[in-house]
Amino acid sequence: MASYHVRYISLPKNSHPLTLAVEEQLCQLKASSSISQNLSGLQKLYECVEDFLSTEDGKCSDSSLDGSIMLLDVCSIIKDVLSQMTQSVQELQSSIRRRSNEVSEYMISRKKISKVIRKCLADLKNNKKNDTEISLLAEVETTTLAVFESILSFVSVPTQNKSLISKLTLTKRVTRNEETSEVMEVDTAVKSLTKGIEVNNVQKTLKALEMTLQDFEDGLETVFRCLIKHRVSLLNIN
Repeated sequence: MASYHVRYISLPKNSHPLTLAVEEQLCQLKASSSISQNLSGLQKLYECVEDFLSTEDGKCSDSSLDGSIMLLDVCSIIKDVLSQMTQSVQELQSSIRRRSNEVSEYMISRKKISKVIRKCLADLKNNKKNDTEISLLAEVETTTLAVFESILSFVSVPTQNKSLISKLTLTKRVTRNEETSEVMEVDTAVKSLTKGIEVNNVQKTLKALEMTLQDFEDGLETVFRCLIKHRVSLLNIN
């Protein structure tokens, strides 16, 4: 189960039901460790946020506007990363079918992708919110970043160090789930190709990863559209 850093927001007892709906979606996201479920949860969250912005509680600050741009930028980068990762997996599958087994090209691509991820995480650290800011929209942004971080961690080369965003938004490392172990299985299988491992097993593992990546891409595309709509709504408030 994912453990997010929770910034408790003291809501008035007579808070608008739409405000409480956003809080409920945030709680559900914080209780999930599945990337696919979290992407679906973000869609529901931003649908609730759209309604929330129409209430008296739905006030927009300059920080929220800046944050909306940052979220769109990060989401766009992750979309590109997933697309590159999917392409690398497909090319490796094709090379295995041709019996050329271009493992080195795949690993080079993985390292390039991880370099992009590290830069993205560093940029996020430099643009992080002031920890003293506490608002519902700030919590929405923090939770969105935590979900994005889980995707970046999924496709990055494993490291012993905690990611930068984990230090900002998670109280402890997210427990490895089936999705995380799946990508590690691919790395292990690919590295074992040169040792005579059964090719069919590698192809099966690669195909499973390709399907997972496609699922993430589809979910992220929906979230991206939600973020665009969210940005427009914030601009209309000001």
